[in-house]
Amino acid sequence: MENITKKYNRKDINDQLKRAYVSALKDPEFKRLINTLKVKEEIAMKYTSKLEITLEELSNCSKCKSLHECKNKVTGYVNYPTLENDIIIFNYTPCKYKKADLKETENIKSDIFNMPLEIRRAKMSDIHKDDSKRLPIIKWLTTFYKEYQKNQNIKGLYLHGSFGSGKTYLISALLNELSSLNYDVVIMYYPELLRSLKDSFETNDFGSKMNSIKTSDLLLLDDIGAESVTPWGRDEILGTILQYRMDNKLPTFFTSNLDLKELESHFCVNKTPGEQIKARRIIERIKQLSDYEKLISENRRT
Repeated sequence: MENITKKYNRKDINDQLKRAYVSALKDPEFKRLINTLKVKEEIAMKYTSKLEITLEELSNCSKCKSLHECKNKVTGYVNYPTLENDIIIFNYTPCKYKKADLKETENIKSDIFNMPLEIRRAKMSDIHKDDSKRLPIIKWLTTFYKEYQKNQNIKGLYLHGSFGSGKTYLISALLNELSSLNYDVVIMYYPELLRSLKDSFETNDFGSKMNSIKTSDLLLLDDIGAESVTPWGRDEILGTILQYRMDNKLPTFFTSNLDLKELESHFCVNKTPGEQIKARRIIERIKQLSDYEKLISENRRT
Protein backbone atom coordinates (compact mmCIF):
# COMPACT_ATOMS: atom_id res chain seq x y z
CA MET A 1 0.00 0.00 0.00
CA GLU A 2 2.85 2.37 0.89
CA ASN A 3 4.57 1.77 -2.48
CA ILE A 4 1.32 2.48 -4.33
CA THR A 5 0.93 5.76 -2.41
CA LYS A 6 4.49 6.81 -3.27
CA LYS A 7 3.87 5.96 -6.91
CA TYR A 8 0.77 8.15 -7.08
CA ASN A 9 2.51 10.97 -5.21
CA ARG A 10 5.33 10.97 -7.76
CA LYS A 11 2.75 10.97 -10.56
CA ASP A 12 0.96 13.96 -9.01
CA ILE A 13 4.27 15.85 -8.68
CA ASN A 14 5.23 15.09 -12.27
CA ASP A 15 1.81 16.22 -13.47
CA GLN A 16 2.17 19.49 -11.57
CA LEU A 17 5.65 20.05 -13.00
CA LYS A 18 4.39 19.30 -16.50
CA ARG A 19 1.46 21.73 -16.18
CA ALA A 20 3.75 24.51 -14.90
CA TYR A 21 6.22 23.86 -17.71
CA VAL A 22 3.56 23.84 -20.45
CA SER A 23 2.14 27.08 -19.07
CA ALA A 24 5.63 28.68 -19.03
CA LEU A 25 6.17 27.66 -22.67
CA LYS A 26 3.42 30.10 -23.68
CA ASP A 27 5.98 32.82 -23.03
CA PRO A 28 8.08 33.20 -26.21
CA GLU A 29 11.14 34.20 -24.18
CA PHE A 30 10.89 31.07 -22.04
CA LYS A 31 10.56 28.92 -25.16
CA ARG A 32 13.56 30.66 -26.72
CA LEU A 33 15.64 29.94 -23.60
CA ILE A 34 14.68 26.25 -23.70
CA ASN A 35 15.66 26.05 -27.37
CA THR A 36 18.98 27.75 -26.62
CA LEU A 37 19.74 25.23 -23.89
CA LYS A 38 18.70 22.31 -26.15
CA VAL A 39 17.32 20.52 -23.12
CA LYS A 40 14.82 17.67 -23.07
CA GLU A 41 11.34 18.38 -21.75
CA GLU A 42 11.53 15.85 -18.91
CA ILE A 43 14.63 17.62 -17.63
CA ALA A 44 13.56 21.22 -18.25
CA MET A 45 10.25 20.88 -16.44
CA LYS A 46 12.13 20.23 -13.17
CA TYR A 47 13.64 23.71 -13.38
CA THR A 48 10.69 25.78 -14.59
CA SER A 49 10.58 28.18 -11.64
CA LYS A 50 14.37 28.81 -11.67
CA LEU A 51 14.34 29.37 -15.43
CA GLU A 52 11.54 31.90 -15.00
CA ILE A 53 13.68 33.72 -12.44
CA THR A 54 16.50 33.84 -14.99
CA LEU A 55 14.12 35.39 -17.51
CA GLU A 56 12.98 37.94 -14.93
CA GLU A 57 16.60 38.91 -14.26
CA LEU A 58 17.35 39.15 -18.00
CA SER A 59 14.31 41.39 -18.35
CA ASN A 60 15.66 43.60 -15.54
CA CYS A 61 18.97 43.81 -17.42
CA SER A 62 17.31 44.88 -20.66
CA LYS A 63 15.92 47.99 -18.93
CA CYS A 64 18.95 48.71 -16.74
CA LYS A 65 21.33 51.63 -17.39
CA SER A 66 23.92 51.13 -14.63
CA LEU A 67 24.97 48.92 -11.72
CA HIS A 68 23.27 51.37 -9.36
CA GLU A 69 19.90 50.52 -10.95
CA CYS A 70 20.36 46.73 -10.76
CA LYS A 71 17.26 44.92 -9.43
CA ASN A 72 18.66 41.39 -9.51
CA LYS A 73 19.30 39.29 -6.43
CA VAL A 74 23.07 39.66 -6.80
CA THR A 75 23.98 43.13 -8.07
CA GLY A 76 25.55 43.00 -11.52
CA TYR A 77 24.87 39.31 -12.13
CA VAL A 78 22.27 37.05 -13.76
CA ASN A 79 21.76 33.51 -12.47
CA TYR A 80 22.16 31.95 -15.91
CA PRO A 81 21.64 28.25 -16.80
CA THR A 82 23.86 25.84 -18.72
CA LEU A 83 23.28 22.18 -19.51
CA GLU A 84 25.85 19.69 -18.24
CA ASN A 85 25.26 15.92 -18.51
CA ASP A 86 21.48 16.31 -18.59
CA ILE A 87 21.54 18.55 -15.51
CA ILE A 88 20.83 22.28 -15.64
CA ILE A 89 23.51 24.18 -13.70
CA PHE A 90 22.91 27.80 -12.68
CA ASN A 91 25.87 30.16 -12.36
CA TYR A 92 26.01 33.87 -11.60
CA THR A 93 27.16 35.55 -14.82
CA PRO A 94 28.21 39.23 -14.81
CA CYS A 95 26.23 41.71 -16.90
CA LYS A 96 27.94 44.17 -19.25
CA TYR A 97 28.13 46.84 -16.55
CA LYS A 98 29.66 44.44 -14.05
CA LYS A 99 32.17 43.22 -16.63
CA ALA A 100 33.20 46.82 -17.29
CA ASP A 101 33.46 47.46 -13.55
CA LEU A 102 35.62 44.37 -13.03
CA LYS A 103 37.89 45.40 -15.90
CA GLU A 104 38.26 48.93 -14.51
CA THR A 105 39.23 47.70 -11.05
CA GLU A 106 41.28 44.61 -11.94
CA ASN A 107 44.56 46.45 -11.32
CA ILE A 108 43.50 48.07 -8.05
CA LYS A 109 45.11 46.15 -5.22
CA SER A 110 44.22 48.31 -2.23
CA ASP A 111 43.16 46.51 0.95
CA ILE A 112 39.90 48.30 1.65
CA PHE A 113 37.96 47.61 4.84
CA ASN A 114 34.33 48.55 5.47
CA MET A 115 34.14 51.13 2.68
CA PRO A 116 31.48 51.57 -0.04
CA LEU A 117 31.84 50.26 -3.59
CA GLU A 118 32.61 53.69 -5.05
CA ILE A 119 35.73 53.89 -2.86
CA ARG A 120 36.91 50.48 -4.01
CA ARG A 121 36.90 51.61 -7.63
CA ALA A 122 37.82 55.29 -7.19
CA LYS A 123 40.26 56.55 -9.84
CA MET A 124 41.94 59.89 -10.36
CA SER A 125 40.57 60.10 -13.90
CA ASP A 126 37.02 60.06 -12.45
CA ILE A 127 37.57 62.94 -10.02
CA HIS A 128 35.12 65.76 -10.71
CA LYS A 129 36.83 69.11 -11.34
CA ASP A 130 33.66 71.17 -11.59
CA ASP A 131 34.16 72.83 -8.18
CA SER A 132 37.08 75.27 -8.00
CA LYS A 133 37.36 74.65 -4.25
CA ARG A 134 38.58 71.13 -5.00
CA LEU A 135 41.32 72.17 -7.42
CA PRO A 136 44.08 72.83 -4.80
CA ILE A 137 43.46 69.35 -3.35
CA ILE A 138 43.54 67.76 -6.79
CA LYS A 139 46.81 69.56 -7.52
CA TRP A 140 48.28 68.28 -4.22
CA LEU A 141 47.22 64.69 -5.05
CA THR A 142 48.65 64.89 -8.57
CA THR A 143 51.96 66.17 -7.24
CA PHE A 144 52.09 63.44 -4.60
CA TYR A 145 51.42 60.76 -7.24
CA LYS A 146 54.46 61.89 -9.21
CA GLU A 147 56.77 62.57 -6.28
CA TYR A 148 56.00 59.38 -4.37
CA GLN A 149 57.35 57.24 -7.20
CA LYS A 150 60.70 59.03 -6.75
CA ASN A 151 60.70 59.25 -2.96
CA GLN A 152 58.55 57.05 -0.70
CA ASN A 153 59.47 58.98 2.48
CA ILE A 154 57.24 62.00 1.98
CA LYS A 155 54.29 63.27 3.96
CA GLY A 156 50.72 62.17 3.43
CA LEU A 157 47.70 64.42 3.88
CA TYR A 158 45.27 65.36 6.66
CA LEU A 159 42.17 66.44 4.74
CA HIS A 160 39.48 68.06 6.83
CA GLY A 161 36.28 69.66 5.68
CA SER A 162 32.56 69.68 5.25
CA PHE A 163 30.38 66.58 5.30
CA GLY A 164 29.96 64.89 1.92
CA SER A 165 32.54 67.02 0.12
CA GLY A 166 34.34 63.99 -1.32
CA LYS A 167 37.38 63.87 0.98
CA THR A 168 37.51 60.08 1.15
CA TYR A 169 36.98 59.63 -2.59
CA LEU A 170 39.75 62.06 -3.49
CA ILE A 171 42.40 60.37 -1.34
CA SER A 172 41.20 56.85 -2.18
CA ALA A 173 41.46 57.62 -5.90
CA LEU A 174 45.12 58.55 -5.40
CA LEU A 175 45.90 55.49 -3.29
CA ASN A 176 44.08 53.10 -5.63
CA GLU A 177 46.15 54.39 -8.53
CA LEU A 178 49.36 53.81 -6.55
CA SER A 179 48.21 50.34 -5.53
CA SER A 180 48.04 49.43 -9.22
CA LEU A 181 51.79 50.18 -9.30
CA ASN A 182 52.25 47.45 -6.64
CA TYR A 183 52.54 49.70 -3.61
CA ASP A 184 50.97 48.21 -0.48
CA VAL A 185 47.86 50.28 0.31
CA VAL A 186 45.42 50.02 3.22
CA ILE A 187 42.22 52.11 3.33
CA MET A 188 40.17 51.83 6.52
CA TYR A 189 37.13 53.47 8.06
CA TYR A 190 38.70 54.43 11.37
CA PRO A 191 35.75 53.84 13.77
CA GLU A 192 35.31 50.35 12.29
CA LEU A 193 39.05 49.70 12.63
CA LEU A 194 38.84 50.13 16.38
CA ARG A 195 35.85 47.81 16.62
CA SER A 196 37.46 45.10 14.49
CA LEU A 197 40.71 45.26 16.42
CA LYS A 198 38.82 44.91 19.68
CA ASP A 199 36.94 41.89 18.30
CA SER A 200 40.17 40.33 17.00
CA PHE A 201 41.37 39.72 20.55
CA GLU A 202 38.96 36.76 20.60
CA THR A 203 40.27 35.31 17.31
CA ASN A 204 43.99 35.82 17.98
CA ASP A 205 44.10 37.96 14.83
CA PHE A 206 45.03 41.21 16.53
CA GLY A 207 48.78 41.08 15.88
CA SER A 208 48.52 40.41 12.13
CA LYS A 209 45.90 43.14 11.66
CA MET A 210 47.96 45.72 13.51
CA ASN A 211 51.09 44.74 11.62
CA SER A 212 49.43 45.11 8.19
CA ILE A 213 48.14 48.56 9.14
CA LYS A 214 51.39 49.78 10.68
CA THR A 215 53.67 48.56 7.90
CA SER A 216 51.64 49.31 4.75
CA ASP A 217 53.39 51.58 2.26
CA LEU A 218 50.40 53.93 2.24
CA LEU A 219 47.60 54.17 4.80
CA LEU A 220 44.31 56.08 4.91
CA LEU A 221 42.49 56.37 8.24
CA ASP A 222 39.10 57.61 7.13
CA ASP A 223 36.78 59.75 9.30
CA ILE A 224 39.10 60.04 12.27
CA GLY A 225 37.31 61.94 15.02
CA ALA A 226 34.01 60.14 14.40
CA GLU A 227 34.88 57.34 16.85
CA SER A 228 34.10 57.14 20.57
CA VAL A 229 37.37 57.98 22.32
CA THR A 230 38.89 55.62 24.88
CA PRO A 231 42.42 55.67 26.29
CA TRP A 232 42.98 52.23 24.73
CA GLY A 233 41.93 53.31 21.23
CA ARG A 234 43.84 56.58 21.39
CA ASP A 235 47.08 55.46 23.06
CA GLU A 236 47.46 51.73 22.40
CA ILE A 237 46.03 51.64 18.88
CA LEU A 238 46.26 55.03 17.18
CA GLY A 239 49.36 56.12 19.06
CA THR A 240 51.16 52.88 18.26
CA ILE A 241 50.25 53.03 14.55
CA LEU A 242 51.30 56.66 14.20
CA GLN A 243 54.56 56.21 16.10
CA TYR A 244 55.61 53.26 13.93
CA ARG A 245 54.76 55.07 10.72
CA MET A 246 56.51 58.23 11.89
CA ASP A 247 59.66 56.30 12.82
CA ASN A 248 59.69 54.60 9.41
CA LYS A 249 58.61 57.66 7.40
CA LEU A 250 55.57 55.93 5.89
CA PRO A 251 53.08 58.33 4.25
CA THR A 252 49.82 58.41 6.18
CA PHE A 253 46.52 59.99 5.16
CA PHE A 254 43.57 61.10 7.26
CA THR A 255 40.10 62.42 6.52
CA SER A 256 38.00 64.15 9.15
CA ASN A 257 35.14 66.57 9.67
CA LEU A 258 37.29 68.12 12.43
CA ASP A 259 40.24 70.46 12.11
CA LEU A 260 43.33 69.64 14.17
CA LYS A 261 42.34 71.87 17.08
CA GLU A 262 38.91 70.23 17.26
CA LEU A 263 40.52 66.79 16.93
CA GLU A 264 42.85 67.51 19.85
CA SER A 265 39.86 68.42 21.98
CA HIS A 266 38.10 65.25 20.80
CA PHE A 267 41.02 63.11 22.01
CA CYS A 268 40.82 64.49 25.57
CA VAL A 269 38.84 61.93 27.57
CA ASN A 270 38.68 64.62 30.25
CA LYS A 271 40.30 68.02 30.81
CA THR A 272 43.08 66.94 33.14
CA PRO A 273 46.65 68.00 32.24
CA GLY A 274 47.66 64.38 31.64
CA GLU A 275 44.86 63.86 29.13
CA GLN A 276 45.67 67.10 27.32
CA ILE A 277 49.30 66.02 26.93
CA LYS A 278 48.27 62.64 25.50
CA ALA A 279 45.87 64.27 23.05
CA ARG A 280 48.52 66.79 21.99
CA ARG A 281 51.00 63.97 21.43
CA ILE A 282 48.61 62.36 18.92
CA ILE A 283 48.18 65.65 17.07
CA GLU A 284 51.95 66.19 16.89
CA ARG A 285 52.38 62.76 15.32
CA ILE A 286 49.70 63.55 12.75
CA LYS A 287 51.51 66.80 11.90
CA GLN A 288 54.78 64.90 11.48
CA LEU A 289 53.12 62.44 9.10
CA SER A 290 50.95 64.68 6.96
CA ASP A 291 50.36 68.01 5.31
CA TYR A 292 47.16 69.82 6.20
CA GLU A 293 44.46 70.85 3.72
CA LYS A 294 40.88 72.02 4.11
CA LEU A 295 38.02 71.24 1.74
CA ILE A 296 34.73 73.08 2.08
CA SER A 297 32.59 72.07 -0.86
CA GLU A 298 29.07 71.09 -1.85
CA ASN A 299 27.60 67.92 -0.35
CA ARG A 300 27.92 65.31 -3.10
CA ARG A 301 25.91 62.73 -1.21
CA THR A 302 22.62 64.56 -1.61
